[in-house]
Amino acid sequence: MFFTSNIAVFLIYLCVAGAVVALANQAAKYVDLLDSKTGLSGAFLGGVLLSAVTSLPELFTSLSATILLREPGLCMGNILGSNLFNLLILACCVLLFRGTFQSEARIARSHCKVGIFTLLIFAVLLLNCFGIFHVTLGSIDLCTPLILVLYVLGVRAMGGDSESEAPTTECSDLSLRQIIVRFLCVALCLIGLSVFLTYLTDDIAEILDLSSSLAGAIFLGVATSLPELASTFALFRLRNYNVAIGNIIGSNLFNFIILALADVAYLGGGVYLFSDRKTVLLLVLGTVATVLSLLLLRWKNKVTALLTPLGVILCYWIFLIL
Repeated sequence: MFFTSNIAVFLIYLCVAGAVVALANQAAKYVDLLDSKTGLSGAFLGGVLLSAVTSLPELFTSLSATILLREPGLCMGNILGSNLFNLLILACCVLLFRGTFQSEARIARSHCKVGIFTLLIFAVLLLNCFGIFHVTLGSIDLCTPLILVLYVLGVRAMGGDSESEAPTTECSDLSLRQIIVRFLCVALCLIGLSVFLTYLTDDIAEILDLSSSLAGAIFLGVATSLPELASTFALFRLRNYNVAIGNIIGSNLFNFIILALADVAYLGGGVYLFSDRKTVLLLVLGTVATVLSLLLLRWKNKVTALLTPLGVILCYWIFLIL
């Protein structure tokens, strides 16, 4: 009976993950339609709008893990694991579409700026991790307001970027209002499934006797990054590279806002916990992978389009091995 119950948990996990992928794929199509029907920049659509929707699973699973399950370690593992997995997605897509990416991709300058803001947040967390920058105001860590400031600067950079790729989507019979309504319906469905994923991951952690941070990084971090995986692959296939890159870079920045919100909402202590060595490893590898991704965005050529993605893949492989 116990074994059957365990199998059921894993089967449900796979079904929910599959549903998340399907919904995220639809979200990418609707954003691509918005890119062709509106004058909004690809940087803003990918970095703010799509990244916010594809990061909804991280938002609700992290808050659920922190507030409902009182597992802040699960939250930290989820965010850091998702960020590293997001960069893995970008690396694999660049390698898979390397020929057209090199010749056709026009990357908005704001993506590099957002990447730098994300790297600064990693630097703040590293200083916190090693006890150099660990200041609390009541129950709130000083990292939280700094993350909020850096996120606002990142959004301003994306919103003010007028560079955009030419629309590649074929004409659609859907009106702008219909596209927006359907996009919102997809977002609501993602919210419901993401909360459910939190409880499934907690059960899996108990079944496999894993620490909360490791379960968060592997099962929750990967599952909640499935929207980024499906939407980024769909946008690369549509050759809308600007929105696709904005989705990954913007999602990673948005994920840190989730960490800040969890720190404010969790009254039982802080969420910036680095007692687990796996969390520290995730933090270091995430920093290295972010630097490699910045090199790719800043200097897009044959060498960086090959070596930097391989470097990011190596970072994720090291995490899985160690």
